[in-house]
Amino acid sequence: MDEKELVRLAVEARARAYAPYSLFAVGAALLTEDGRAFTGCNVENASYGLTVCAERVALFKAVSEGATRFSALAVACGAGPCAPCGACRQVLYEFAPDLLVIMADGEGRSWRTARLSELLPHGFGPQGLGR
Repeated sequence: MDEKELVRLAVEARARAYAPYSLFAVGAALLTEDGRAFTGCNVENASYGLTVCAERVALFKAVSEGATRFSALAVACGAGPCAPCGACRQVLYEFAPDLLVIMADGEGRSWRTARLSELLPHGFGPQGLGR
């Protein structure tokens, strides 16, 4: 699957976002190494701290279906490309420190890319537990 298709899936997921408080809809599409894609959208809650980001929804769906090896993530939001938040970066780092992150606008018209390791330098992973 190419970047354009992954961005398209993220844009579609964004349309399902539940964001009545922030009005900031986000969609994500996470690509496994074996070519499957899992999508997610942000789901807000009146107790703001219980909100879940689109990127984590996609990751949790994938892991719940047995996928743990990922090659790319597309995120679609707002008027311009945006990056995953710090919490999402950390959760994704657990599984794919060198993940390709495609940051797209809400319509999927423009995007930029970076590696997760660039977005989260000195990330903390399982190796940091000293076992």
